[in-house]
Amino acid sequence: MKKYSKLIIAAIIALIFIGTFVFLWQKSQPKETVYNEFTPKTDSIQKTTIITGKIEPRNEVNIKPQISGIIAELMKEPGQYVQAGEVIAKVKVIPDMGQLSSAESRVRLASLNLKQAEVDFQREENLHNQQLVSDDEFDKVRQQLRQAKEEKSAAEDALQVVREGVSKSNAKASSTLIRSTISGVILDIPVKVGNSVINSNTFNDGTTIATVANMNDLIFRGNIDETEVGQLVPSMPMKITIGALQDLKFDAALEYISPKAVESNGANQFEIKAAVKLAEGGKIRSGYSANAEIVLARAENVLTVPESAIEFSGDTTFVYVIKGEGKDKKYERTQVTTGLSDGVNIEIKKGIGIKDKVRGPEIITDDNKDK
Repeated sequence: MKKYSKLIIAAIIALIFIGTFVFLWQKSQPKETVYNEFTPKTDSIQKTTIITGKIEPRNEVNIKPQISGIIAELMKEPGQYVQAGEVIAKVKVIPDMGQLSSAESRVRLASLNLKQAEVDFQREENLHNQQLVSDDEFDKVRQQLRQAKEEKSAAEDALQVVREGVSKSNAKASSTLIRSTISGVILDIPVKVGNSVINSNTFNDGTTIATVANMNDLIFRGNIDETEVGQLVPSMPMKITIGALQDLKFDAALEYISPKAVESNGANQFEIKAAVKLAEGGKIRSGYSANAEIVLARAENVLTVPESAIEFSGDTTFVYVIKGEGKDKKYERTQVTTGLSDGVNIEIKKGIGIKDKVRGPEIITDDNKDK
């Protein structure tokens, strides 16, 4: 019994040894290399690029006060539509003490001059009634009285303007009322009631009371790399996709290409602008991030193959044309002239025909990976 057991164990060991030897021998044998095969086809190819940027109004205006003071009242809120000339805010004037003193002095002087003019007129009128002075002399004195009255009225108006920023004579055009200079949507009101504001002058830009823009006239603004800018021409069509509104796409037309580059992250970029054509009822907000797709070049009805089938050698390109079948199959290296590429397929201008088959990249299998 023990004799049979030893024989069985020996047989099992022999089988394991033989099986291992056969497995290792098979693994050591070279595997046939298998390639993808492609047939050229007639297709259209277009080269596109994606430009990142944002949507913004063509006309965006900062509304600034014509006089310094404190915001007394805000009549509008961001998002509201305003007509040109409509009041957005009211400013309460804080008078300058020097200007106030000067204006008060002017009123006092005008009052004195008016009183003297009235006395002179009364005296001249009595003499004129007695025919002791000529009409010409009397008219001169009467004219001086009128001028004195006008000067006092102007001085009082000036004092009122210094004190309150408005006078009775110019109440409708008061500089304390901040009006919109264009019709559009209020994008922002960066001030609050009680904030101090200053008017624009030589030394500063002034305080922005509100930002107003025409949201019916929008543009796309972005930057394109210097390697592609040479292929752009004004009026080229573009497709705009807004990041926050993936389901909405808008047409646009290129209208501006900057003549000067700006450096961004080590690369030269050129600014472009495109007029956005809004759909009916489209509600777009200023500052939306957007992508613009633009076709740089197009080739219609040309012979194409996958770009992975092309072998690049310097400035020359080759493909491997399949000859024969089965065991007689071989690959003939053939020079070709290529054209436009979209990154997946490439145009073949010369070298092969529609009936040829070309070799693609090697098919990677688990056996190939183990090599």
